[in-house]
Amino acid sequence: MQNATMAREAQAVESTGLRDLCVDVLEDAKAQDIEVFDLRKRNTYADFMVLASGSSSRQVKAMAERLTLKVKQTGLAAPLGVEGQESGEWVLVDLADVVVHLMLPATRAFYNLEKLWSATTLQRPDPTIDSSADEPRDGLGDFADDDGVPNKTNRGSNEP
Repeated sequence: MQNATMAREAQAVESTGLRDLCVDVLEDAKAQDIEVFDLRKRNTYADFMVLASGSSSRQVKAMAERLTLKVKQTGLAAPLGVEGQESGEWVLVDLADVVVHLMLPATRAFYNLEKLWSATTLQRPDPTIDSSADEPRDGLGDFADDDGVPNKTNRGSNEP
């Protein structure tokens, strides 16, 4: 049991380090509107999702190439996949624990991934705070009572 806990903690450190590396590379590449979503309590396929915009398809493609190169130079595993690099409108870089979406602003506004993932997963990494101590919320917000049961009166619909 203790080994499993230690393994989970080690993976959390690895995924937060990879998240921070991605954010640093994107900031250096002049990415716009970088957003980080903590997915650890929401799914099993990734720990974090990073969204960023580029001002042109050339910049979006260059950010993906720079990120892929930096990950390889750091000695980490190569991305599981890079999709959309041909057009540069939306490039997805799958780094296993971190999934990075790089988009043109119009594409990002159209698909609005931020709205799909609730505000409870949104994080802005603060280097002065230990992110492993953060406890993500349940994601139900105003739509649940204190016991976590969905509250029908707060659904926002006109249903009785």
